[in-house]
Parts: sequence; structure tokens; C-alpha cells
Amino acid sequence: MPQGSDHTACLVAGGGPAGMMLGLLLARAGVDVTVMEKHADFLRDFRGDTVHASTLRLLDELGLASRFAQVPHRLIDTIRMQLQGEPVNLDLSRLPGAHQHIALVPQWDFLELLASKDGGAGAEPNFRLLRSTEVTGVIRDSGRDRARVVGVTYRDQSGETKQMRAELTVACDGRMSTVRSAMGLVPQAFGAPMDVWWFRLPRRSDDPSGLAGIFSAGHGAIMIDRGDYYQIAYIIPKGTDTEMRAQGIEALHRVLVGLVPWIADRIDTLGSFDDVKLLDVQLNRLRRWYADGVLFIGDAAHAMSPVGGVGINLAVADAVAAARLLAGPLRSGRVTGISRRRLALVQARRWVPTAILQAAQRTIHAQVVAVAVASRDQRAERGPARAVRLVSRSLRMRRAIGYMVAIGPLPEHVPKYARRPG
Repeated sequence: MPQGSDHTACLVAGGGPAGMMLGLLLARAGVDVTVMEKHADFLRDFRGDTVHASTLRLLDELGLASRFAQVPHRLIDTIRMQLQGEPVNLDLSRLPGAHQHIALVPQWDFLELLASKDGGAGAEPNFRLLRSTEVTGVIRDSGRDRARVVGVTYRDQSGETKQMRAELTVACDGRMSTVRSAMGLVPQAFGAPMDVWWFRLPRRSDDPSGLAGIFSAGHGAIMIDRGDYYQIAYIIPKGTDTEMRAQGIEALHRVLVGLVPWIADRIDTLGSFDDVKLLDVQLNRLRRWYADGVLFIGDAAHAMSPVGGVGINLAVADAVAAARLLAGPLRSGRVTGISRRRLALVQARRWVPTAILQAAQRTIHAQVVAVAVASRDQRAERGPARAVRLVSRSLRMRRAIGYMVAIGPLPEHVPKYARRPG
């Protein structure tokens, strides 16, 4: 594809997990594909970093397993949770397939793997990744079908506004999707009782490894083992960020040490709220994921709660399904005549697993998170949720939940045209 071309068969807005996986698969199918990523690189902090067993299997099928093995990561086969005084440890050791674990890997490394010229999308001659290139809007058909999207407007590295035409535009630009806003689409919001503070604390070599969660006494935290440090997600009531910051960093220190006493020797390394970032938790879903000439997948179609860390893997699965259903028409140039039907098939395939996982997240919000962020009087009225007690006492239920987290409903497989040995 010429570097200065103003046309592409498929334009992917956003270089996150969904966008990079879709770009790689379509490029291997022989489709001219351009991915526009608004940042200069993938080095952005506080992104999800759990790559689950279903995605690890996709990397095997893509022939990228050996390259992934060279990326610094941690494998965990048990997720340890303490929920309202009840231990709930999710057992991944009985998962089917080659991966009885999930991987904790910085998302920028995962994205660079998919984009690389060493077996990734960059090795395909018909793939383009345009960094520092921000999609700003959509282009409508100027002919009879004025509703059809025929490309995007974008701002390039120099700040100049340009246009690129495309047979199909796929919005992978996240939960604040510019393409979605340009189409005037608003997702259905399901609400969330919490927001999340993200920050780091040092990890010692003799500290517990893996992924652990503690929800107790009106507080909740998830500790993600990243080798030499913990990435910590601390749960706060929705919309209370400003009020709680006003209490001072010492108040957060006291709560954390109360939840996890053995971090007391390093809590002072969290010096101020400048080191604490806010994640505005959203849980929503578009009613229809497509229009003429445009498709929405990943967070642009369905923003997920951080509960279970399923966001990356659901977005990647969307991309695999979209590539399998759309590569043929895109390669042959027949997408204009059948796009709505084909795009509807993508939503039909991915709506069920999305709805199931979002329903599960809503249940956990109500049964676990809402209790964790409730006032003391509200917690006394509720007590430990019955569902928490049942899961704590049932090995089968814990293994089933582990399967839903690590693999999920309707897992996808790489199409045969994109598989490689190794």
C-alpha cells in the first residue's frame, strides 16, 4: 500500500487490542488495512494488563507464542479473593487446552507484539499503522446514500486535517469513541457503584505473587503482581474522587494498611495523590453495533467494568469474529452491497458473550462491590451476600467462574488463513 495513499479497504480507528488484532488478521487475509492510533506509541499507563487463556490460545494459533514468551510477564493459575470475610479462590488449573493460567503483561508490550515486523502485522505489506494520527470525524457519502460512512477525517502528526476513504470503517477507539460520537450514537448505560484509583507500590521478592483481591470493612482493593511492583486498584464510591482526595493521602495509607498489613513497610512510597489516577468506571452497550459502512467493536461497542479483567479479551474476540466474517468481502471488494448484513452477523456472534459477561459484572457490582463501598450501617444491614457464601463453599462454582473469566462464553479461534506454525 503506498505510504501516502488516501484510500484503504478497511480503516481501523484506534490501535488498542481490538484494533491491532483486527489489523493483523485482515492484513494476513490480503486486505489493505490502515490502523490510526492517536498516540505516538503504546506507552500509556493504567491500562488493563490481563491476557487470559482464550487470548493466549489465539497467540498460539497466530504463531506468536514464542515471541510472547520473550515479553516480560507473570503467569498465575489461582486468583485469591477475600470477600466480606469469605475466602474465594478461583482455580484455573482445570481449564481446557494448553493454558491453565492467565498472563499479567503490560498492555504496551502486548500491542507492540501484535504490531511488530517480526511476525506481527508490520510484517504484512498491505498493513499500515499511522501513529500520532487522530480520527476526528466520519465522511458521509455525497451521492444518493448520504447516510453511508465512506471514510474518516483525521489529524496527522503535523496537526494538518486530512481525509481517508475506506470501504469499511471499524471503530476500535474506546469507550469515549470519536467515531461513535460522530455517528450520534449513545450506548445504553447500566451504571456502576464505584470508580477506581490506580497506583503502584513496590513489591519485595518474598511477597505473595499473582493476583489478589480484598473486599472488607467497607473497602476494596485488587493487587496485580507486575514483578517488581504491585499495580493496585482501590475501589471508591462512584463520584467521590474529589471528596476523598480532600481527606489527604494519609487516609488512604491507613485504609490500605488495614486491608493489607504487610505493605506497611512501603506505604510511604505513595507520596501524594499526584501518583493516584482515577478510572471512571463505565458499563454500557450499544443497541446496534453497526451502520452503513461502519462497525463498532471492543469498548466502542460495549464498555466493560474492570471486574474480572475481561475487557482486553472480549475486545480481541470481537476482532477475531469481525475478521472471520468480513475478510472475504473486503478482499473481493463486495462489502458495499452486503455490509449491513455482514456487519449484523458480527454483532449477532458477539452480543451473547458480551451480554453474559456484563450481566455477571452487574451481579458482582450489586453483591460484592456495592457492599464494599457502602456505609457501615448499610453493611450491617446486608451482611455477607448469600452468593458469596455459596461460591466460597463450592469448588465447582469457583472453577466455573474461573472458566468464565479466563476463557468466557463462545471463545473465538483464528481463521485458517491467518494461522502460522510455531
